[in-house]
Amino acid sequence: MDPVYTKILLEFPGMPVIPGLSFRLYQGEQDLPAMLECINAAKLVDQSERADTLEDIRKTYSHLVNCDPYRDVLIAEVDGRMVGYSRLSWTIDEFAKIRLYVSFGFIRPERRRQGIGRAMLRWNEASMRRIAATHPDDMERWFQSTAQDTEVENERLLQEEGYTAVRHGFSMVRPDLENIPDMPLPAGLEVRPVLSREDERKVWEADQEAFRDHWGFVAGTEEDYALWLEQSTHQPALWQIAWDGDQVVGGVQSFINNNENVEYRRLRGYTEDIFTRREYRRRGVAHALIAGSLRLLKEKGMTEAALGVDTQNLSGALRVYESMGFRMVKRFTTYRKRME
Repeated sequence: MDPVYTKILLEFPGMPVIPGLSFRLYQGEQDLPAMLECINAAKLVDQSERADTLEDIRKTYSHLVNCDPYRDVLIAEVDGRMVGYSRLSWTIDEFAKIRLYVSFGFIRPERRRQGIGRAMLRWNEASMRRIAATHPDDMERWFQSTAQDTEVENERLLQEEGYTAVRHGFSMVRPDLENIPDMPLPAGLEVRPVLSREDERKVWEADQEAFRDHWGFVAGTEEDYALWLEQSTHQPALWQIAWDGDQVVGGVQSFINNNENVEYRRLRGYTEDIFTRREYRRRGVAHALIAGSLRLLKEKGMTEAALGVDTQNLSGALRVYESMGFRMVKRFTTYRKRME
């Protein structure tokens, strides 16, 4: 059960003067339905294809890492109605050896361009500076946020507030599941089903190991692992996992988001969380597993597939996905600003 918190209104520099506007902190699960409404209102204007459920949000908030929602979630209300919220957290980029202080938010479309988002971003930065002051001074510190290319207002705000694009990613779609190539695994490897929690743990650990040499890698915690197990996208029956004896060497953790398919009137499966451990790379493992995943999604009645990719991935992931028939449909950008 959530703690009982008194509703305390916040005052801070830069608050816009709007009749009825107030800011407060998160008070518990009773805020989640209104937060979901903000997400759904924002996605229509931002052209964000997502189908969040209240249960998805509950699971996320029960497994937050380096984030106390009662301190780190800021809510904006006008006349008592939630019009936006933001959340912040921090992590360590193991690849670059820097500390990242990450924030994001959602503002209802009718309340944009009124200074609310800018005030929330600046409040987030001030809060993250206070958190950073409690951390060792042994790494560079950066603010971080992300935006897709259809989130025009968000990108403009970040750029105006001094954030710089540091990395791009693509959302990619294979528009049909025809002409899937026959690409066998290298000799000695085989695809076997994941049938136990022990097998799932091996997949998790192999995935973590495979991404340690990738840009932006953040080591998963036990809380992250628990959330991974609980997410609706965790569908081991759809996975393609390559084994060398009892060792996981690579995988595609495919899933089908039925709620999203209903909302957008399509039959899409996702070939996501694709990984190959370093010593097995450049042997066709990823190609073979993606092909197997596409065939399985087709067997399940899907007519297209999608995935996300870091466009500057040094292992050549973008070229692999393009060779498997995926094409870019949207760009995502990671923005950072040095914490002074």
